[in-house]
Amino acid sequence: MKKIAFLICFSFCQWVSAQKKPNIVIIISDDHAYQAISAYSNKLTQTPNIDRIAKAGVTFNKAYVTNSICGPSRAVILTGKYSHKNGFKDNETSEFDHSQDNFAKHLQSGGYQTAWIGKLHLGNKPQGFNYYSILPDQGQYYNPDFIGMDGKSTRKEGYVTNLIEDASEEWLDSRDPSKPFCLVIGHKATHRTWLPDTTDMGKYDKVNFPLPKNFYDNYTNREAARVQDMTIDKTMLMGYDLKMLSYSKNGESSVNRMNPAQRAKFDAYYKPIEADLKAKNLLGKALVEWKYQRYMKDYLSTAASLDRNIGRTLDYLEKHNLKENTIVIYMSDQGFYMGEHGWFDKRFMYEESFRTPMVMSYPGVIKPGTQSNDFVMNLDIAPTLLDAANMKIPVEMQGKSMLPLFKSKHAKGRENMFYHYYENGEHSVSPHFGIRTKRYKLIRFYKRVDGWELYDLQKDPQEMTNIYGKKGYDKITTGLKAKLSQLITQYEDEDAKKLMN
Repeated sequence: MKKIAFLICFSFCQWVSAQKKPNIVIIISDDHAYQAISAYSNKLTQTPNIDRIAKAGVTFNKAYVTNSICGPSRAVILTGKYSHKNGFKDNETSEFDHSQDNFAKHLQSGGYQTAWIGKLHLGNKPQGFNYYSILPDQGQYYNPDFIGMDGKSTRKEGYVTNLIEDASEEWLDSRDPSKPFCLVIGHKATHRTWLPDTTDMGKYDKVNFPLPKNFYDNYTNREAARVQDMTIDKTMLMGYDLKMLSYSKNGESSVNRMNPAQRAKFDAYYKPIEADLKAKNLLGKALVEWKYQRYMKDYLSTAASLDRNIGRTLDYLEKHNLKENTIVIYMSDQGFYMGEHGWFDKRFMYEESFRTPMVMSYPGVIKPGTQSNDFVMNLDIAPTLLDAANMKIPVEMQGKSMLPLFKSKHAKGRENMFYHYYENGEHSVSPHFGIRTKRYKLIRFYKRVDGWELYDLQKDPQEMTNIYGKKGYDKITTGLKAKLSQLITQYEDEDAKKLMN
């Protein structure tokens, strides 16, 4: 009897201990613009489930990334270190070293069950996770493959966003309830080519989206912006991006994966649109603006499935009485252009790609409905999670916990932020680094374009007027360069240090 009583007591103590440490759910989407989220007062669409997280906690109005591109952003989130420190600088030449430290390894050693399900985009053998089922590379929207812990790839029938949520709930069902958990749900949506679930095709057909004010930007005095290759006009492809399949010789791989039922729904929706386009024989600006409307409709329809499945995650937590002891973070791996400057994609340090959506609920710590205007970065996710789990934050992590911002009125956020983008290939965006303060942004472009840009974000929030070298800005520029040098030294970016001339 004594032995049975001891076991019961031990099990109960384990359960109580698990409840003291918060569970963690991190939902990371891909290329989801803050402009396309209603929690950010956006009028283009409604995202009621992302808004649920915001209403239950905080909306970060000034959340940013260190390097606006998919794989590197996830590497920063995992490690709490800048790209030059974690070794994954770009998608084209970098290979992520999974043997290095990451937040999941610490949580795991602290008794957490850890899992990553969906898009990782950092190779196929993650470490620090009790379980993983990940998309190879970018993954596919329809009937995607998943790589399991045995290294084998299995194709699953269905739409990727739904399947990732299904797998996440299955793992939650199978976990040990006596232990706290950390689940990362990595969605493919809303990555190019913005292919909606069949149930969402046509969702925005009756909406005519207004052109951004700088849609027809001519990139005056901004050479890096001029030489890029990411415009809706010239870069966006009729077949690949906009599903007008007659413009593609062999069809499109994402559509070719569809089963007969999926393909029938696809054809029923897109073929009449293509026939109408050809009948209109659009040219010039009329064609460019048609492409913009199609882009917006497909993108936001893809986001609708994403938001619906985020709702499923939240419903699961409520149904299983997990809501009150679970931190929920929703964020994108970076921002995205919704026609601003005439663009789609990301990469630049300009606001639309540098800034990312981030909302977070933490019952008992973050007051519902909080609006934060403090500078925070994806760099801060790892230390925040370890802080919440009452674990020591490694000195190597360069981010800092966000929790003090909600626990003390005297806590101070960042005054300045440092950014460094490295890739010098796809979309012809010149590598660059820079600093953003409350009012100004200074950028140093190199390699493809060699030069500086300076913006007064108070007077020029759309970043249309480069005032670097203009009369009257000498002292401001000198001061910003000094602050930038301080950040480069602080974060030990030797590459940037060599280019400070």
